[in-house]
Amino acid sequence: MRSNSILRLSLISVATLLSACGGGSDTAVVPEETRLQDSRIDFAVTAADAQATTFAAISTQSTDTVDVSTTSRWVGVLGGAGYRIEVPANWNGKLVMYAHGFAGNGNVLSVNNPQIRRYLIQNGYAWAASSYTKNYYDVRAGVEDTNALALEFNKIANARGRTLAAPSKIYITGVSMGGHITAAAIEAETAATAIHKVKYSGAVPMCGVVGDTELFDTFAAMQVSAQAVAGVANNPVTKWSDIQDQVTNALFTTFPSTPTTLGTKYVSILQNLTGGPRPLFAQGLAFGGSFAFAYGTFGSDGTVTGILNKNVLDTNRYTYVIDGDAAGSASINATVQKLTATPDANRLRTDGLRWIPKVNGEFKIPVVTIHTLGDLFVPFNMEQVYQKRVAAKGNSAWLVQRAIRGASHCDFTVAESETAFDDMIKWERDGIKPLGDDVVTPAVVAATSYGCKFTKNTIGPDDTATTTQLRAGIAQTTPACSGSFALTAAQY
Repeated sequence: MRSNSILRLSLISVATLLSACGGGSDTAVVPEETRLQDSRIDFAVTAADAQATTFAAISTQSTDTVDVSTTSRWVGVLGGAGYRIEVPANWNGKLVMYAHGFAGNGNVLSVNNPQIRRYLIQNGYAWAASSYTKNYYDVRAGVEDTNALALEFNKIANARGRTLAAPSKIYITGVSMGGHITAAAIEAETAATAIHKVKYSGAVPMCGVVGDTELFDTFAAMQVSAQAVAGVANNPVTKWSDIQDQVTNALFTTFPSTPTTLGTKYVSILQNLTGGPRPLFAQGLAFGGSFAFAYGTFGSDGTVTGILNKNVLDTNRYTYVIDGDAAGSASINATVQKLTATPDANRLRTDGLRWIPKVNGEFKIPVVTIHTLGDLFVPFNMEQVYQKRVAAKGNSAWLVQRAIRGASHCDFTVAESETAFDDMIKWERDGIKPLGDDVVTPAVVAATSYGCKFTKNTIGPDDTATTTQLRAGIAQTTPACSGSFALTAAQY
């Protein structure tokens, strides 16, 4: 095993050297092996994007400080991936790459605009976004295609009649799976193994899978504990469909908002698996809507739907806790099914990035994350995993994390996203590290005021109806943050 690891690292070093000497993206890369994802080749950019040359300007608002309609807006296809690029008339020379989230398992590739588009234009930033060449949970494609687009930015601009200097700084931000792409793109391992290499100056992963494959371990732990509480612990996890109705009926009167008496034990386990006692967990389960998506992942064979060839799921490290019920907790831990990952299921490769790129915490640039507390699809525990990995690598000085009092997955207000990005920019530019939240101390996270510091409930013209509705629901069910808990503008 040791000699094989050394061989892989040696080959990666050779590939890196060849790239540095001019190999780069033109060097032919021969896959070591194939997987199901590699056989999926019928992905195509939406007809609207494939045939268009531009896209709609953002709507003008009375509060705009500059004319947001006078931008260069380009649409196209690069290496099979669709893209959008927008450059303000008063471009400040800096480029922001935006990574969208999981787009499902269909074959239509789409490009999304960043939530903070208006902020970027008003402040002179150019932005670019890729559809990626493949759907499914293909973070490898997401990193490579986002980087490839950043590298082609000047060529595309020149071809469209606008000659621009090379960006003086490139930043990256993204949501959900795009948060994973963002966090992976800045890693030292990515710098060594990616085909397309970009040096980023700062990053803002939002609601991100910043614990990489530990998200899928969490899903698996959710499933095996549900089975154990419902009394069918030993049913094979891949045979979930055989018992799904039985488990659901045992745990919920109304799924997932109203647990049965037995289900309250599972809800306690679920809370502890996803970040511990915290504000907005109850609202996330009651009306946030994101837990249904996590529940929909149950039954996985551990290959992340064909991204890997082998099982990556491992639940051996989990201890299942029912608050206030030591005997019940002991019983569940004695009976729960334990899953063990296949060694090297997501190993280093010699043909580019790992199939699921790692987030190891090895970076030396400013990173600001935001995560909603009620998220049960990409739960808050991802931030805890990230903090511990970054600390283990000695890089805590480069990370700021913030909890947001949202009830669902990625339901940030635009103001919250803008503030996180703006604070990252000021940190990178001025060297003053912004404030953040402690995400790992249980007593801090459990406090009723947790998340108040960086939550901004002001709804603006670019906020979605979903976010507006969810924040209204929170206001009706949760005490408002008092002025003593929320930061003033001067404190940011």
